[in-house]
Amino acid sequence: MPPTLLVLQPDNGVGLQSLYDMLMNGGPLMVPIALCSVIALAYIVERSIRLRSGRLGPRRFGRELLEALRSGGPGKAEELCANGGHPLARILLAGLKRNGAPVLEVEKAVEDAGAREVQRLSANLKPLVVVAMISPLLGLLGTVWGMILAFSNIAGQDALGKPEMLASGISQALITTAAGLAIAIPTQAAYFFFKGKIDRFVRRTEDLYVEVSEQVHAHS
Repeated sequence: MPPTLLVLQPDNGVGLQSLYDMLMNGGPLMVPIALCSVIALAYIVERSIRLRSGRLGPRRFGRELLEALRSGGPGKAEELCANGGHPLARILLAGLKRNGAPVLEVEKAVEDAGAREVQRLSANLKPLVVVAMISPLLGLLGTVWGMILAFSNIAGQDALGKPEMLASGISQALITTAAGLAIAIPTQAAYFFFKGKIDRFVRRTEDLYVEVSEQVHAHS
């Protein structure tokens, strides 16, 4: 006799809702919540591409720059930075262009260039912060609105003593809160991840600038 498969089903005969059905039961506020998810995903993908190490400034660039300073001096290093085309090269180029100027002037030029680059890199992180703040609030608003409708239906239908009607309405209302948090949590995590990448880039640039300054002074 062939083996049989046992399928466990809920005792009440009601199957679990699909994800699509749950989202549809969330009410009209699921539309702006879904829009928040699309915006967050778009900016996460964009920042993932833009903040790659190769786009910020590959690590081999630092080795090439120091080697250019040793072999050809500041002139060759400036040419290498001019052809770099990434934030790391542009920041260091601001200092190499002022070779021979007072130290404070060189450092001010590098700081200004670094601030501009960091501002550009951080600009598209702001939408992630907005989405992480708004989506759970939209979810909470949907929950409150859903509970108001649920209690209104019970009052209007004289359903006192029928908790299943209240439970059904509340479960649908809570879907919006769950959806809002499901968007806010990964969005907030992505923001801190990208922020950490920018901070690490700043520290790496500062360390490389110190080495470049030492090599430039050695050729003076």
